Amino acid sequence: MKTKLKQSIMLLSAVAMASYASAQDMGNTSTPEPFSKSAFRTWSFGVTGGVMAPTVVTGGRNDFSNWEVNAGYGGYIKKQFTHNFGIQGDFFRGTLKADNETSNTNGPVINSPYSNFETEIKWGGTLSAVYNIGNFNILSRQSYITPYVSAGAGLMGFQPTITDNNGVTTDLNNGENYHELVVPVAVGVKFMVAKGVNLDFGYKMNFMDADNLDGYRREPSSDKFSYGYGGLEFALGNKTKPQLAFANPAAILEKNYVAKYDALKAELDAAKNDPAMMDKVNKLATDSDGDGVSDYYDKCADTPKGVAVDGSGCPLPKAVVEKPVTYIITDEDKKVVADAIKNLEFDFNKATIRSSSYATLDKVANLIVSKNLSLKLAGHTDSKGSDAYNMKLSKERAESVKAYLVSKGANPSRIEATGYGETQPIDTNATEQGRQNNRRVEFTLFN
Repeated sequence: MKTKLKQSIMLLSAVAMASYASAQDMGNTSTPEPFSKSAFRTWSFGVTGGVMAPTVVTGGRNDFSNWEVNAGYGGYIKKQFTHNFGIQGDFFRGTLKADNETSNTNGPVINSPYSNFETEIKWGGTLSAVYNIGNFNILSRQSYITPYVSAGAGLMGFQPTITDNNGVTTDLNNGENYHELVVPVAVGVKFMVAKGVNLDFGYKMNFMDADNLDGYRREPSSDKFSYGYGGLEFALGNKTKPQLAFANPAAILEKNYVAKYDALKAELDAAKNDPAMMDKVNKLATDSDGDGVSDYYDKCADTPKGVAVDGSGCPLPKAVVEKPVTYIITDEDKKVVADAIKNLEFDFNKATIRSSSYATLDKVANLIVSKNLSLKLAGHTDSKGSDAYNMKLSKERAESVKAYLVSKGANPSRIEATGYGETQPIDTNATEQGRQNNRRVEFTLFN
């Protein structure tokens, strides 16, 4: 067993040494946008080999005193979603052994009816979330080392064989596999040794949701085992693209900006030897007339100081401010309005204007249109009826007059219609004549 383990370690070391030289000059063939996942390789698969033991570094009670180291192996496929986060599906197999020999104890002696066990893990499948702790840059801005942690859950099929203190060996569960839940928690580190090829070293603790991994149930403690491994990971996809897990976003951003700066600097250096380009640069940097527009774009040179100009350097047209004309309302205008008030009649208890009022209202409409005047309409009623009803009727009658005037061409924004109900009488409401006088719509002209 130890010989095979040494051979495996030597093989992985040889791959690392052989690939190191190519890792020195295998930088990205392009500088992709750091947060564009389509510019990176996000799928990969790996193979691992290592050792398993029925114990973990976190300690805890074991069912046997002396655990042994035995071979294990597996593989995985991984999808990287961001620079730091990915999902990985693992498959593994291996062997676990332990005994209670007092002559070779690496743990407390356990009083047990069994002397040893051996469990074959026939298969195991888990799905884990993998988080990259950080990327390290070695000798260049390309990341080559990525430590990580992972945790997940899955199912495992295994067959334990147990031997009692009398030397009788038993295949448990009638030789059939047990199937139990397993929760893997791992730490590891990956080294990129070639473009798309990584060394993967890690330590995984596997916690069982059962106490039958070693065939000896000592409830309530659940069994556990560890897997120390090394392996190779291979990125899938376009070989010209870098791996997303090894990309350093900050370094890529800096590299892109440095490249843009260098390109711009090279253009400026080249322009210094080009007379036409230098003439253009000088014009761009010069504003002879001081109007805020460079000579290169200025179409109106020698603009006087203080004159406002447009984007081409030409003077803006001066705005002509027209003084408003104030019309003085004459006695004749007031008479037109007074006649309209005098002749304004509505249907009984309604806001419908009688046709006999149209002629004088037409004159009011013509007046406010021709002389651009404004008009306030105030509706009033007598005291008959409720306050709310009278207020509503007076408002409707004022609005009815406004609607008629608008239909004759008056500007609605220059006519205000308000109802006051019975609140502002001009005569007594005790007589019919007084009530008639109170039922009115007042017209007020103003500029």
